[in-house]
Amino acid sequence: MKIAILGNVHKDGWDVLKESKFECFEITNFDENSLKIQLADVDAILLRTSNLNANILSNCKKLKIIARHGVGYDNVDLSYLNKNKIALGITGTSNAVSVAEHVLTSFLYLTKNIHLSDKLTREGNFKNKSSLPNFFELYQKNVLILGFGRIGKEVAKRCKGFDANVYVYDPFVENKDIENHGCFAINKEEGIRLADYITVHLPLNAETKNFISSKEFSSMKKTAIIVNSARGGIINEQDLIEALEKKHLLAAGVDVFEKEPPDQNNRLFKLPNVLLTPHNAALTLECRKRMATEAALLIIYYLTDKTKLYSSNLINIKELDLQI
Repeated sequence: MKIAILGNVHKDGWDVLKESKFECFEITNFDENSLKIQLADVDAILLRTSNLNANILSNCKKLKIIARHGVGYDNVDLSYLNKNKIALGITGTSNAVSVAEHVLTSFLYLTKNIHLSDKLTREGNFKNKSSLPNFFELYQKNVLILGFGRIGKEVAKRCKGFDANVYVYDPFVENKDIENHGCFAINKEEGIRLADYITVHLPLNAETKNFISSKEFSSMKKTAIIVNSARGGIINEQDLIEALEKKHLLAAGVDVFEKEPPDQNNRLFKLPNVLLTPHNAALTLECRKRMATEAALLIIYYLTDKTKLYSSNLINIKELDLQI
């Protein structure tokens, strides 16, 4: 069996693959024509962030599984995989803690004006602390979680630790399950009006594209803070910029962009009420180790012993007609 690793993964993942005795090699040239040649005879792909479209995949005549080093899969042509009975796996249990901590970090950074306090102190204006704008507590504030999968649940757990009121919008999760986690189920419109903090944990697809746009921003509190660590495009970026410029909300934490990497002339870069990070919410050392190991095991188990797989980590298990 031959396995291609597209992108840099932690050595823990490499170690797992080496123990399998499969032939493994790393690809660093992601040009489409180059990928078509390099992937022509592979049985499995461990994929970071490169795009695999139908044109590339159609040349992979032996391909049986793609294991995503992460949970998003908008960089893979899923319809092609389904049509050709090729499995798509994700590392669904690996990044929830890391992303949840990033969300709380963003909430606190923006709520407490950490950057402004740091700047004031460094500039020798210690005594002018009263000149800083108001900052707030999370205590008894309303947090809206959009999407209640593994990450959403970890965010809820941490927000409950701050004694916040946690509301959840997820039409695919039973209200009872939401309530069992100490949260309140709510519809999208009411949740957005009520929220002091909003955090996005939805997949990017046709239904969630521009899920938050000018209509939603106009309904938010002017003191609201929104954080997106899911996918760019779920929040309409231009509408977010205009809402921030017009002070329709207080601040935003942006870990993901509609275009990655973003252009340097992106207007978000010029706004003082935005925390920008380079799509690295899930890239703690611990998480990178877990993702590399879990993706490697996904491939090994799928190729050698499917009884060891977790069905929740296979995105297209129904299309594969696979019973686990």
